[in-house]
Amino acid sequence: MASSNYFSPQRGNGFPDKSRVTNSLPTYSSAVTEKMHRHSHSMSWTIPVSVPIPGVRSRRFRLFMPNPNRIRQINISHFGRRRGPILLCVVLIASVVTVCSFARRFGAEEKQWTPNFGESSTLVFGREDLQRIWKWEIDSGHYPSNAKIPEQVGLSFPPLNPALPPRKVPTIPSRFRPPPGPVATTTRGDGPRRVYLDVQSLPPNVAYPPRPVPGSVVDLDIIMDHCDFSQGKYVRDCLEVLRIGAGLDNGKRLRRGEMDEWKYIYMEQEKENFTDPFTDPILIANPIVPPRPLASGGEADPNAGLRKKTGVDWETQLPLRAPLQHTPSSSLPAPCDPENPRLFHMFWTGPFTDKPYLALLSFLFTQNVGLHLKDGDTLNVCRPEFWMWINPGPAASVPNPSALSDMYEGLKTNPWAAPFLHHRFKDVIKFKLWNTTDQLDGIPELKDEWRELRETLFNSGGHIVSVPAEKSQSKSAEATSTATLEDSTNSTDADPAKKPSSTGDNKSDEDDMLNRTGSKSSSSYDRLSVILSDMARFVLCHRFGGIYLDADTIFLRDWEELWGWKGAFAYRWSRLEKYNTAVLRMNKNSALGSFLFRTALKNGLDFHPMTVSRYTKDAYLEGLLLRLPDALFDSAWLNTEYYQRERPPQPYFQEFSDFFDTPVQASAAPQALGFEGFFRGAFSYHFHNFWWKPFDPSRNWPDLGPRFSAGERAARAAAEPDIDPEDATDRVADDKRDLDWATVLKRTFESYIRGERPNMYGEWLQW
Repeated sequence: MASSNYFSPQRGNGFPDKSRVTNSLPTYSSAVTEKMHRHSHSMSWTIPVSVPIPGVRSRRFRLFMPNPNRIRQINISHFGRRRGPILLCVVLIASVVTVCSFARRFGAEEKQWTPNFGESSTLVFGREDLQRIWKWEIDSGHYPSNAKIPEQVGLSFPPLNPALPPRKVPTIPSRFRPPPGPVATTTRGDGPRRVYLDVQSLPPNVAYPPRPVPGSVVDLDIIMDHCDFSQGKYVRDCLEVLRIGAGLDNGKRLRRGEMDEWKYIYMEQEKENFTDPFTDPILIANPIVPPRPLASGGEADPNAGLRKKTGVDWETQLPLRAPLQHTPSSSLPAPCDPENPRLFHMFWTGPFTDKPYLALLSFLFTQNVGLHLKDGDTLNVCRPEFWMWINPGPAASVPNPSALSDMYEGLKTNPWAAPFLHHRFKDVIKFKLWNTTDQLDGIPELKDEWRELRETLFNSGGHIVSVPAEKSQSKSAEATSTATLEDSTNSTDADPAKKPSSTGDNKSDEDDMLNRTGSKSSSSYDRLSVILSDMARFVLCHRFGGIYLDADTIFLRDWEELWGWKGAFAYRWSRLEKYNTAVLRMNKNSALGSFLFRTALKNGLDFHPMTVSRYTKDAYLEGLLLRLPDALFDSAWLNTEYYQRERPPQPYFQEFSDFFDTPVQASAAPQALGFEGFFRGAFSYHFHNFWWKPFDPSRNWPDLGPRFSAGERAARAAAEPDIDPEDATDRVADDKRDLDWATVLKRTFESYIRGERPNMYGEWLQW
């Protein structure tokens, strides 16, 4: 039968032939062709390798790599199957060693590989100076910690530490002696012994917590054990340890059993039955191989392993005064230590508002300033002082000769500031005039060189705001008068009227960043004042000693124990291992301060917290500026960045704005729990700016009672211009139904000043 084109071809078994599917494998016409093709690849020195191109699916990138088969064939054919692979490994190792040796011998120092990729070094001091800084701080009692000293510092023996107690004499002497090592990472205690306190109110006096014991000290090593975010510790658990250890859970202690592990407050007492630090064997850390010295003219480089800042020489020897003598509070002739003054510093630009007003009220409500005593009574404790530094004009302006008198006139007429000029507060609250030139000239490490950086003085994290000299001079006279005459009420009530720019351009002062005096809204943020405050906090602490606080800080408890701990500290930048200097403790004229100012001078006078973190990290001095957990001063921060939300503290803020506008679902808590339910245990709270939002929108004026009624009427008239203050009537129906946390705290502090309630420790204000 004739075949038809409509029928498929048949296979041998009678079934139709199926079309073959290609599988992308190579095909050859015969075994001989395949053998020749494979042999040609094996003889080539390179083989092609294709890799996918990200984002382009239809294309691949072709690379030529060394052919291992070819190398193996040559190696075996010349040296045999046994010696060939061994010789090949030896050649590879020798090549790597040779390349590394040439790189270290001839490479420039700044071009050598370093472990910190992406960031240039800021270090300008050599190892000898770093060792001197560590020894000065330890000898002065500024390192009351058992934390390790970085091995890169290269201490040859453990220094004596007068702020740590010696080890007790063992009952049975041990024969164990640690092997000697070239680097010491520990200190040897040679100070008073520690007695840890069980602080709590005893029945029936449990209505209020007890004041901290005068002269007591906080053990920040224990705090780090319970609160360090890097070790997975929760803010909620940290706050519990903080309040129980300080007795802030008065009458509400639910935990049972021994709590010795949560005792973190101690007193220093005389030594007894301790080892003699001069006869006890010196303990050296485990043997550590130090960085290999770089050969330079046949001499070992003493700074081997340190990364110097590019383009600068090592600084000359840092001049340091004689170390201080660590003296326990019980051995002082007076309650206050002149070398460790208890000064709180705060920096403020522009007209006084409700923000520094609340910070000062919280200071009076929590700190042991003796307001519960009558005139003439003595307070046998070291009373802290609050120094409020006022910069009356824009950050870049120069105060005129009458700036000080103008400042006080402005404070007297400002209802938010005038109450603190009352003679009852004159010994604990002091207003100071800030002058940038005078302050920088008061820093020995800067006074001869800072003027060379005048054009780039406003440096924040490498971002420089240039301020021409003629503008700063032209604003000097008008800046102070503007700050004095400007409306003294809270600037959050209404948008201020646009004023012509004092610089003579077409921008208003609110739009010209150089002329701003405070942040009046989120769109007119006073960045220059923020940059200036970054530097001001280090200047003030180095010149005068004490603790600096940002103006958006509220005190929550007495800081007695923190004053007892004489080391320097800031706190952690949320989840990052960086500093936030919203709280900064430094000692007056310390070696650490001298290091920071000289380092900053060589790095553009940049005092942004992130940059300061680099200064201490590059120099291995992070242990001297302790990075405390943010639970102590900023308990809501981690929650606002989506961390620890499964176990948040009380209250639970998902955003910092929740402090001012508490969510409806949680709005019953502020009134029900009050001040005692607000991050109980923390030392302070940082509400992160929001300068333009009032604490108490319904009563946006100082409500301090009849003694300060004149200022209240003035502020009330500005807040309610349609109502005559003489005819104003307070009705509860006009108040907000659910009070926010900010409102509750403001009204709590004000009721203490009015005499309607005691402070947090049960003490009544005596006028």
